[in-house]
Amino acid sequence: MRALRTPVGAASAVLLTVLVALALFAPLLWGDRAAAIDTDALQQGPSADHLLGTDSLGRDIFYRVLVATRLTIGFALLATLIGVTTGIVLGAAPAVLPRLAGRLVTSVVNIAVAFPGLLLALFFAVIFGAGTKGAVLAIAFAIAPSFARLTQTLTASVSGRDYIAAARVCGVGRFRLLTRHVLPNIAEPLVINATMAAGSALIALAGLSFLGIGVQAPSYDWGRLLGEGLNRIYVTPAPALGAAVAVVVAGLAFNLFGEAAAAAAGDRQQARPRSLPPRESTVDSGGGDDGVLTVRNLRVAFPGAAGWVTPVRGVSFTVRQGEMIGVVGESGSGKSLTALAVSRLVERPGVVTADRLEFGGKPLLGTSDRELGTSLAMVFQDPMTSFNPTSRVGRQLAEVSEVHHGLSRKAAFERAVDRLKAVRIPSAAKRARQYPHEFSGGMRQRAMIAMGLMGEPRLVIADEPTTALDVTVQREVLRLLARIRAERSAAVLLISHDITVVAQTCDRVLVMYAGRIVEELPIDELFTSARHPYTTALLAAVPDLDTDREAPLAVIPGRPPEPGEIEAGCPFAPRCPLAHERCRQEPELIAVDDGHRVACWRMEAELVDAAVGAPEARQTGETQRASGPSDGGSDE
Repeated sequence: MRALRTPVGAASAVLLTVLVALALFAPLLWGDRAAAIDTDALQQGPSADHLLGTDSLGRDIFYRVLVATRLTIGFALLATLIGVTTGIVLGAAPAVLPRLAGRLVTSVVNIAVAFPGLLLALFFAVIFGAGTKGAVLAIAFAIAPSFARLTQTLTASVSGRDYIAAARVCGVGRFRLLTRHVLPNIAEPLVINATMAAGSALIALAGLSFLGIGVQAPSYDWGRLLGEGLNRIYVTPAPALGAAVAVVVAGLAFNLFGEAAAAAAGDRQQARPRSLPPRESTVDSGGGDDGVLTVRNLRVAFPGAAGWVTPVRGVSFTVRQGEMIGVVGESGSGKSLTALAVSRLVERPGVVTADRLEFGGKPLLGTSDRELGTSLAMVFQDPMTSFNPTSRVGRQLAEVSEVHHGLSRKAAFERAVDRLKAVRIPSAAKRARQYPHEFSGGMRQRAMIAMGLMGEPRLVIADEPTTALDVTVQREVLRLLARIRAERSAAVLLISHDITVVAQTCDRVLVMYAGRIVEELPIDELFTSARHPYTTALLAAVPDLDTDREAPLAVIPGRPPEPGEIEAGCPFAPRCPLAHERCRQEPELIAVDDGHRVACWRMEAELVDAAVGAPEARQTGETQRASGPSDGGSDE
């Protein structure tokens, strides 16, 4: 379990193991000593014979604390189990009950949540009466409302998913929908919160026993022992100290283990699923291997109801030092997901595989974040959602240098101001102390680029950096990227929907469709030598000054296939006016010229014809030269 790999998780797991061992074996090993009455040692202080002293009957308090572990832990877990089960039932009930009954249950839960948990526990303790049974039920029903609210919230978040809607359309009943599709998907946060609730239940039970309405004599738990020891605290604090330390340590063990499990569950670098999607090899060369970034047969897959869905399918390319490459394609073509995979930002349950994925000669999938450092920078599409709205911009930039470069807080902030100046943000020192919402759209985008410049990036991946910006701000952002490239010899991978922007700024262009590169060519050949029908369709769909304003704008008919809808054959064939029988098989990306690759059967047929036609032409010429003129006579 990943939680055990953290210091907090490992320490809390050790404490829980010790507590469970004491609960199981302490009554067997020291039960007689804890119950032994010694009239010659009444209410003594700590000694070599009695580490924590004795009680009013001369019984050893140290052994009584150890033996009380079973009752304390057992009742805490029982109360947690009853409370969590009741809460889950109440929280899930509105999903299966009629609407009016569901609203009634929700209203009752909302009223109960409004009361403090301890007040509810005391209320139920009075109702159920003093004693072990009453204390356990009181704590359980005090826990239930919060778990009911949590279950309602999680259920509502899952119920809006597409697979739930699909199950409803298929006629799945409410109860089966809840048990098969909803509860399994919210089990993890419920278990984590139940672990932390166990610690709270233990402390609450000890509190009720301390007040005299929990465990009754002759039974005893830590709360009862604490109450007995408190009467002598001014004479000798040891009897109260033992039970108090036990309550605190046990409560911390449960809460810290729950927090460690929650942190591990939210970690982006989780282990991959056991069953991985099948890998397919491709013959894409992707250019030479002298690049800053080398990608060969990159695949990104996600588990689906019918198996693995692969939105990125065998992408290969190379980005060289100082080069600016554009990636274009419609929404859903896999551009941003390719960038996220290269940046190692694809979260579980997504799986990234590649025959080769290297940055600066180092394998990206096996290199640690510390070793990679800040040499790879990512500029996200929407800086408003990428910046933390509750933290100042300069503070967020400075964090990069504090974490990766070990700079002090002051030095890192000064560097952040300097980077803001480098991207030409006016009054950088003042702006660094402002929040993201105080920046305009263009300034936020430049601040995002400044964050990437906090290190010394060798590659900047810009994912739609000009989206939703006016043309003047777009120009400034693109000029900034070009200046970074020129001044730092950094490579830039520019992802954009606007093929004209790419044509004006990049050296090469990668055209993506349905998760694959369908054409790669130098930018100076884009408008003259584009061969793939999709590339030419994209170019035709861009209006210019010569476009006839009376004619309807050119469009590409149909829509791109969803990742789970891609079938055998060329994925562009349903929209392609040049599709033929052979397009039922998907073409490979082949080189047609230096730096020009195309995935189209039409292009491959032209290459075959050219290769076959050349020898025939040479043979015809040689025959004509050997035979001479057919009707030529002699002058003699």
